[in-house]
Parts: sequence; C-alpha cells; structure tokens
Amino acid sequence: MVLSICLKSKNAFISHDFALKFCRYFSAAPPAKTSYGGLRDEDRIFTNLYGKHDYRLKAAMSRGDWYKTKEIILKGPKWIIGEVTTSGLRGRGGAGFPSGMKWGFMLKPFDGRPKYLVVNADEGEPGTCKDRQRGRRFTFLMGKIKRIRNTKRHDPHKLIEGCLIAGVAMGARAAYIYIRGEFYNEACILQEAMHEAYKAGFIGKDCFGTGYNFDIFVYRGAGAYICGEETALIESLEGKQGKPRLKPPFPADIGVFGCPTTVTNLFCISGHVNEPTTVEEEMSIPLRDLIERHAGGVIGGWDNLLGIIPGGSSVPVIPKSICDDVLMDFDALIKVETGLGTAAVIVMNKQCDIVKCIARLSMFYKHESCGQCTPCREGCNWLNKIMWRFVQGKADPKEIDMIWELTKQIEGHTICALGDAAAWPVQGLIRHFRPELERRMAEYSKKNPMIRLRKTVTTM
Repeated sequence: MVLSICLKSKNAFISHDFALKFCRYFSAAPPAKTSYGGLRDEDRIFTNLYGKHDYRLKAAMSRGDWYKTKEIILKGPKWIIGEVTTSGLRGRGGAGFPSGMKWGFMLKPFDGRPKYLVVNADEGEPGTCKDRQRGRRFTFLMGKIKRIRNTKRHDPHKLIEGCLIAGVAMGARAAYIYIRGEFYNEACILQEAMHEAYKAGFIGKDCFGTGYNFDIFVYRGAGAYICGEETALIESLEGKQGKPRLKPPFPADIGVFGCPTTVTNLFCISGHVNEPTTVEEEMSIPLRDLIERHAGGVIGGWDNLLGIIPGGSSVPVIPKSICDDVLMDFDALIKVETGLGTAAVIVMNKQCDIVKCIARLSMFYKHESCGQCTPCREGCNWLNKIMWRFVQGKADPKEIDMIWELTKQIEGHTICALGDAAAWPVQGLIRHFRPELERRMAEYSKKNPMIRLRKTVTTM
C-alpha cells in the first residue's frame, strides 16, 4: 500500500506532482506550518488514485492533467528549478536529497553531448507497491519512480507530463522510463498514454508549439532489485549487467551512454492493518493517525501493535512505544534512528514473528546482492545464516553483539546502499527487540541441555 505525501511546509518532502502544481500557481515560499491535519480534497494531486476514472487523455485532462503545461515550458529551466528548490521538494529514493539541487547539476554549458532524464520505475522492494499504483494511479514530476506501478496504471499522463517538465528544466531531450519487467499491463497502459500524448502534440517534436523537442522511451528491466540503484540502472539501460558504478563520476557528468543524466524517485501501508490501501497524505502526519485514518487501524487494535517499518524494508524497525508519537517526515524519523526511505509503511502486530520477518528480509538482500563488493557479498550471506539461527534460537547471546559488529562492517563500505539496506533492519531488531532474541536462545538451550553442556565444555 502506498501513501503519497503532499506537503506545503518549507522543509517539505512533497509530491512531485504537487511541486508541478506549485510551479503553476505560486511564486513565493509557502508559509511555515505549525500544525498538521488531513490533506484537503482540493489539495490532492492523484485524483485517480483508486482507478475509479478513465486513465485516457480526455478524462485525464478533465482532472487537470496537462493544464498550463505550455506556460510552464515557456518560463524556462531556471524558473522551474527555482520553484522546485523553493518548494523544498526532496527525492524519494531514501536519502531525501533536495530535488532542486539535483536538477541544478544539469544546468551546465552545452558541451555537445545530449542530456537525458531517466525515470526509475523498477519497484522491487518487499512491502512496497506505490510505483505500480502511480503508473496505474500516480506519478511524479520526475522521479526515481521507484513506486510507480499504480501511476502507470491509473494516472499515466501525470507521469508523462512530469517527465516533460522535468526534462525542460534540465535541458534533456529524451527520457527513459525504466519499468520493472513484471509490470506488463502497466507498461502497456503507459505506452498507450504516450501514444495519445504524441498524437496530441504534447511530446515529440515541437511540444505544445514551443519549439522544444522531447521524446520518451519505455525500457523494461529483468527484475533485478539492484537495478533500483541509479548507476546499476544506467548500466542495465545500456545493455550491460546491472552493477553499480563507482562515484565519481556522477550521472550528472557521465550517465547513460556517457552523457549527462539525472535519475530521480507516496507512502505505502502494508502488513497487519484492517484496510490495506494506497493513500495520498501530507508530510509530518503522525504515524498513528496515518494508519488509523487510512488503513482502518492495526488488526487487533493499536495496543496489539508490535512494531512498524516506516520507510520500506531498507530502514530499521521501530517499536510501538516510538510509533505512538512519531511524525512521518525525514527529520522526525532520523531522530528515532530510522528513516522515511521509500515511505512504504510495514505494520506488524503481536501475532507476527518479528525475528522471522527480519530474517526473511536478510534472505532477500542476500539474494539480490550483485556480489561486486566483498562486504556486501560475504556480509549478506553471513547475516542470512545467523538470522535464521536466531529464528530457531540456535545461537549464543554473544552472537548478538557479533552480528551487530558485522552490520557495522557492511554499513558504509560498499559502492551502493544495498549493503546498508541489508544491515539496518538487523540493527533495528537488535536495538529494540534484543530481549526477544535472548528469550529464544534461553528457551532453546533449556529444551536442549546437551547443547548447553557442549558450550560449557568448549568454553572450558
């Protein structure tokens, strides 16, 4: 389930489409917010979130898509980037990098090489499904549209319009939308919407009669999670094996086909909730309000909550005691030693085996590691082995500190962030649920006294 956030606060992590509307109607910095409530209907960007309306061009235009797009193009790149910077828009790839700054890296003197926009729609993280909704239902102004599947299915014209405006902002003449290969239906719908936009003169040669040429191409990946990393995606797009590149050089200097490239990235609620759903909500909404208002609350009630992973499987889990009061924004979540990540909220109640859940994530990252970096290749393998021993209790309490040290040896020592993503869920488990690990080990040792005797003899 996905939750798209539209935020008007100055320190905003807002929807890319909201930024687009912001560019249309505002020219000054928004006032600082002092309180947060439900998002008003008139402020919603994703008007076809649940697919109740037709996704085709005529219906999309009746909902506001392609409105005043020509005027925005004519204002020029510097104005667009200035408005995005003022809005406080931040990326959704996990790091929360300011979008205006990232786009500004592309505004360099022309050196004869074309510029490209790459849209990362290769959603592959466990518990995250917002890209699919956007392909069906959502879109970004541009994006590491890592959670784009529904945008492509229900609101594809928002994605296409966003690509055009972002492309103009960076001086790009073409965009590649990199879609997860399994999203066949969404790719077909997106291709149909692109054909409508070409036919209407919105993209292609002389977009809207402005003299600006802009083409969009759809590229279907082969399902590798590592290709969600921007440089691995570029490698795949070039027909090579999807493995991350060392940086520098950064994609803004040498990206796809050796040319300057920008690769840019809603909330998703999944797990033990009564009404799993994809929603659009404003930033800094309390996590508890988000779940109870849009997902029908935790199964068994809020008191039955065990923990929540607030930003997709790549960030540390937090216990109920923290979930009671924490806000859903970058800074608030960092303070409690987790992160907004992909904004995919995974809820676990007390009937959930949280140790097994984290072990399953370790298995996923071990499987998806490209094997290029030794800390990730070997570390993910050992994390997976040890975590499954923790599930059964077949470990010594001393191994808890050992696996913590192992995560620290992986974290920050790899080319891309997949190693960090594998380490952080385990760190969150140890940080907040260490007593559960120790309890399992004690119970297993009690049921298997020979194991305890063997350990004693070994120690002696």
